Amino acid sequence: MSLVLGFFRSRFGELAEALGLLSRLPLGRFAPSAPPSARVMWAFPLVGVILGGLAGGVDLLAARLGLSPWLAAAWAVAVGMLLSGALHEDGLADAADGLGAEGSAARRLAVMRDPRAGNYAVLALILSVAIRLAALAAITPAGATAKALMVAGIGGRTAMIGLPLLLPPARASGLGAALGTPGKGVALAAFALGLGLLATLLSPARLCAVVLAAGLGLGVVALAAKWRLGGYTGDIYGAVEQVAECLTLTVLAAAG
Repeated sequence: MSLVLGFFRSRFGELAEALGLLSRLPLGRFAPSAPPSARVMWAFPLVGVILGGLAGGVDLLAARLGLSPWLAAAWAVAVGMLLSGALHEDGLADAADGLGAEGSAARRLAVMRDPRAGNYAVLALILSVAIRLAALAAITPAGATAKALMVAGIGGRTAMIGLPLLLPPARASGLGAALGTPGKGVALAAFALGLGLLATLLSPARLCAVVLAAGLGLGVVALAAKWRLGGYTGDIYGAVEQVAECLTLTVLAAAG
């Protein structure tokens, strides 16, 4: 019994570490005291369903209050960004500036660390928000929109786990390198958990479409990072999540 309790305490602690890394939820005494490592990546899909569920609840409440689909979607996206601390949006913006910069890979990496936002960053953020709002507004009824936010949260954060399996770190320092590469057991557990969560929310046809969309987001961003940077950084994680989430919501909106 003590071994079983110890196992669940350990998993709960890793979930708290993943929440501390990917969200700004107040964890109180469960807040992690040490920097997270790749062993917590199995919990990324759970973080996605938690944050997506909370944003979906806001969308559902807004619809019940009589707000239009666009306004309900705007509040849901705003709360989602608040809960995550706009972590992934920040990564997308920095990645867009870096990947779009001219010069060597070293210069592009330097651009990504520049706190100033360039044209590519601004355009990437506008497109990310616009795509999500338009997709959510096209999904009806409100219950389906709330489910879509959970699905997108799972798909985006599960896609992130594939990044260190495909590419090496582009620099020796930074969050991306510090997080490390998940072992095979952690990666398999993460993908199985993400797939299982999606399977409870989607029909088989939509499940396949969402998996392909999230995988496409991962593949496109990883290919761009390999070509322009030679590897990934913490910002590339954010870009993967955002692109995968936008593509996931797009296919759900297209499915009606």
